[in-house]
Amino acid sequence: MRKADRHVLIKQLINNHTIQTQEELLHLLEEQGVTATQATISRDIRDLQIVKTSDGHGHTKFELFQENHSQHDETEKQRLIHVMQDVVTKIDRVQFMTIINTIPDNAPILAAAIDEVAMEEKVCSIAGFDIVVIISRTEDDAKVIENFFRTNV
Repeated sequence: MRKADRHVLIKQLINNHTIQTQEELLHLLEEQGVTATQATISRDIRDLQIVKTSDGHGHTKFELFQENHSQHDETEKQRLIHVMQDVVTKIDRVQFMTIINTIPDNAPILAAAIDEVAMEEKVCSIAGFDIVVIISRTEDDAKVIENFFRTNV
């Protein structure tokens, strides 16, 4: 199956099912006759900007980020703020690094949104499973980044 066709199917599955893990998504794809690796699904999740959201009862599920917000013409900064509000759980700073904790499996999506926004105080971002580290040139630059996140979460 082509990537574009797989993306369409993934969007349909996300909209029609409560999917909490990549393994569940892989299983649903297999039921549709699609064979994919976990690495492929991870890339698809990033490409489609799928985020995990909480239902307020401690349960998480995948949702399509863009389709959950009414304005598709938002600026990158506005999109970043929406992602931050959906996934950030803790913000800390150590010297010239800003450390941002997210709900599980959402750090890569947050890092991608961060990378899309031009911030002169940011050198780069590094994402793990549930942590994003933003590296700045100076401690003062890191304070600006930290303040931006604390103000908008």
